[in-house]
Amino acid sequence: MPEITLQCCCGKVQGKTANLSPSTGTRLVCCCRDCQSFAGYIDQEKTVLDQYGGTDILQMPVSQLKILQGIEQIACVRLSEKGMYRWYTKCCNTPIGNTMGAGGAFVGVVHNFMDNQATRDDDFGKSRGHIQTTFARQKIPLDLRGPIFKIIASSLFKLILWKLKGYNKPSVFFDDTGKPITEPKILSQED
Repeated sequence: MPEITLQCCCGKVQGKTANLSPSTGTRLVCCCRDCQSFAGYIDQEKTVLDQYGGTDILQMPVSQLKILQGIEQIACVRLSEKGMYRWYTKCCNTPIGNTMGAGGAFVGVVHNFMDNQATRDDDFGKSRGHIQTTFARQKIPLDLRGPIFKIIASSLFKLILWKLKGYNKPSVFFDDTGKPITEPKILSQED
């Protein structure tokens, strides 16, 4: 199974994944308003979003993501008090990924943080499709839309399985008490 190098744009934050294959993760493109807002907040819309406003994400067990260098450069934002934790680097605003709370078993790693652009389809398989297409910036062709029910069912099955297998720990984003490694900024409407 491939080990993928993780790196921010400037190289200050580096890490790796382990034990990944097309069957262990779920690769999809999310067009939700929150993913678009996050890309805008960190001023990375041009590098993160595709022409439809989607973000290429790999959902994987959070315990299989390791940060080897630059953990002090990691920042976090939440779009609301109960929103997802959206992790990025302070040094160059590279998006890292999205998590639920401390007990969540997955991280949705954003494509910009993975150093495998040339081999991504081989490493993880092709994207299962665009989801949350209601918020797309333009009409998405039918061949790019995924079978929504199948994607959601597969993702939920994996999330439950990962939780039962204990893949929610350790997490580089939360300490042993469940506290985030950095205080998340809760965005206001103005942000």
